[in-house]
Amino acid sequence: MTFRFSAVPRLARIPARCAFVFAGSAFAASALAAPAVDLDQVVVTATRTAQTQDATLAAVTVIDRAQIERLQPSSLPELLRGTPGASLANNGGPGKATSLFLRGSESDHVLVLIDGVKIGSATSGGASLQDIPVEQIERVEIVRGPFSSLYGSEAIGGVIQIFTRRPQGAFVPSFSASIGSYATHRATAGVAGKGERGWYSINAAHEDTDGINACRGKPSPGGAGCFTYSPDRDGYRNDSLTLQGGYRFNEQWDAEARLFRSENHNEYDGSQNNEADGVQQVAGAKLRYRPSDRVSLSASAGRSEDLSDTYKNGKYSSTFETRRQLGSVQGDLGIGSGLLTLGFDWQRDRIDSNTRYARDARILRGAFGQWQQSFGAHALQASLRRDDDSQFGGETTGSLLWGWNLSEALRLTASYGTAFKAPTFNELYYPGYGNAGLSPETSRSVEIGLRGTHGEHRQHVWSLNAYESDIDDLIAFDSSIGLPGNVDRARIRGLEAAFDTRLADWDLRASTTWLDPRNDSRSASRDKFLPRRARQSARIDADRRFAVGNGAWSFGASVYAAGDRYDDLANTRRLAGYALTDLRLGYAFNEAWSLQLTANNVFDRRYETAAFYNQPGRNYLLTLRYRPSR
Repeated sequence: MTFRFSAVPRLARIPARCAFVFAGSAFAASALAAPAVDLDQVVVTATRTAQTQDATLAAVTVIDRAQIERLQPSSLPELLRGTPGASLANNGGPGKATSLFLRGSESDHVLVLIDGVKIGSATSGGASLQDIPVEQIERVEIVRGPFSSLYGSEAIGGVIQIFTRRPQGAFVPSFSASIGSYATHRATAGVAGKGERGWYSINAAHEDTDGINACRGKPSPGGAGCFTYSPDRDGYRNDSLTLQGGYRFNEQWDAEARLFRSENHNEYDGSQNNEADGVQQVAGAKLRYRPSDRVSLSASAGRSEDLSDTYKNGKYSSTFETRRQLGSVQGDLGIGSGLLTLGFDWQRDRIDSNTRYARDARILRGAFGQWQQSFGAHALQASLRRDDDSQFGGETTGSLLWGWNLSEALRLTASYGTAFKAPTFNELYYPGYGNAGLSPETSRSVEIGLRGTHGEHRQHVWSLNAYESDIDDLIAFDSSIGLPGNVDRARIRGLEAAFDTRLADWDLRASTTWLDPRNDSRSASRDKFLPRRARQSARIDADRRFAVGNGAWSFGASVYAAGDRYDDLANTRRLAGYALTDLRLGYAFNEAWSLQLTANNVFDRRYETAAFYNQPGRNYLLTLRYRPSR
């Protein structure tokens, strides 16, 4: 019995014994038995159904575990740096607040999922990407463009889904230990396995670093940056654990559950607070019933928590805690040559804080439908969703994506979509600041793309995407009422190019982004660039492996370059462009043991992604890793 998703050309026929899990609001792929295709080729975020990456109509970037271990990034933001359409701003080094702007939209216009469960703070609106250890990640799917028609609020710029580590064999233990610059120490340990019907995975990770001096701020009056002068090192500590498992009862029923928890302590520079203890926790469970290869039904429940206590020189200051409960039901029905998906999502947000809010809870409900079909050389994906929020009311969004296979190696795509972002609790109800009359931010986007796959083994893959997004009712401070208001508009145009190949024993990957993010509001900032977005960026990764005696060496280099940006709406504070070079060297003693050395920012470049916040200079990390072959 097989999945037959004929909605898009060249979809893989995936054995029923590979369970694709909807944890929260999306499918999370996990194998219960040896798959007929490489699961790294399967994408689930773009449609909430399983399809091969080359069949997706959306602009998608996938980073798998093999690439993560090859690049050896120190954090999730570092892994995402330089991916098409992404621009990051960091407030002072390891563990510090990091904002990701996808396709020029706001940092809270990106929906982030862990194993299908929506994460993020309902008060500030952002997801703490810096607190998700890269050692806990199996793969990352980045879908660019408006996807509120499938996921609801926040997906204006796109969706990032993080999948935690999966079992790769019957019994696979793993271990790593690292030491590096800034008194950095890391350790990981895990065990995972899978059998005929069930699977499990347990992974723990620890990181501790003295960090760097986060901020070179200026105290008031005339303050800037962190509004204080505190020339010390600002450390960071993170302990995390992932527990997950699944079981297939028979050919029709399977279930699984997951738990991810990260506890961190962060030191930073600030005039009001300079320490924080935080927790990121995600739990989810899913039950699926598949009576035939044309019908699939699923029900899932999840819970995510974003907890934070802040301090000033060790003295307690404040608490902000977001607890999010989620439920989802979804049905997929093959009809002729098409696939119909119908679903309903439920979400309840609640905050607890020593700051009193006029309202501390809300409920969101969303019903959606999607149709996928192929006809000859053409493919179509259409979706429509209606959301209802107990705070601001209803919102309807939709999208239409079309693909045309010009040849076996070349595909043309085009799309149109609408999206929205609900106001946060801070924007609505923060004492002395919130405005309960705010409306959601809304957007309209158009895109055209071209992608090619060439070579005898299809090893040369490239893509080119151009888009324009108009965002209305952007929430910003309205001086006429002294509160946040729906006062701004933005017009964003962009061009993304990516190339991935294997050439002369080298693995090469390159991407570049050109961005024109303009303020389109009727204000003094009209036609200015939106702040903290690099207007040009590019990244090149090159890696090679070669055998020597009984071992194997690996060598790689990455170059990332970003153009200038502005730190303010008025475009008066310019941040210069910069280029970074990272080198890595590895030696595998055998199939289980390896040693890796990374040197980041080898030319010790000084740069800023947010004004007055420092970034690490030249630094090193040495890692001993044990992981037997599958």
